[in-house]
Amino acid sequence: MGPNKRNIEVNRLIFLASHRIVNHFRQDKFGVLIMGIRTIGNKLLFLLCALIVLPTLGYAQSNRDGGPPLDSERIPRVEKPWSVAERAILEPRENNGSVLGVWSTCAQAPDLCNAWLEFTDYLLQDSSLPTRDRELLILRIGWLNGGAYEWAAHRNLALRVGITEAELENILEGPDASGWSDWDSTLLRAADELHSNALITDVTWNKLAVRYDRRQMMEAVFTVGQYNLVAMYLNSLGVQFEEGFQGFPL
Repeated sequence: MGPNKRNIEVNRLIFLASHRIVNHFRQDKFGVLIMGIRTIGNKLLFLLCALIVLPTLGYAQSNRDGGPPLDSERIPRVEKPWSVAERAILEPRENNGSVLGVWSTCAQAPDLCNAWLEFTDYLLQDSSLPTRDRELLILRIGWLNGGAYEWAAHRNLALRVGITEAELENILEGPDASGWSDWDSTLLRAADELHSNALITDVTWNKLAVRYDRRQMMEAVFTVGQYNLVAMYLNSLGVQFEEGFQGFPL
């Protein structure tokens, strides 16, 4: 099943936001999408978009709560009994008898999955980036790509490392949201620039270099690139939410 109508409109707004045409957008209690558009002088002009959302056009998995863009999986998760190759991948990632869909879907192509997981495990376990920095980069690129599963999977981790609920909402608005430190704003801007142009500008690069060494500079770029890929993978294969996942705070 293809993307629902509401998701198409949301993706248009994400595109505008990533190019800094739209400052931010949110959904009001009636299901109307409200967006703030940048104007001369950096003032916000709030426009009501004619995007009344009907209950039957909910945002995938949990309807209207910022879930995956597809309503069903295109490639299913690997189920037990596992093959030898599948078991080697999934058994170490099993928790109380279940495995997250990000892993069990990947296991449909074991050789590809193993190669990808080696890189994934490095970024999550061996990267020298501060965990808070890493999660800010992941959540911002996840938001820009409409990676709802990616967002939901990292949301609780972000809270555990000190990112607040208010900051989670500010991630949607981006580096110019009020309340960010100069450093946090620089991290979010780096993600935005990589998403928009596949290039961190000199200004942002030099700000990162004040605190990061060469390895960390590279890891920041590779982290954004990795979770750009993750959003493409999860969205395109239709990986659905796990029980208890919370989507985008729209």
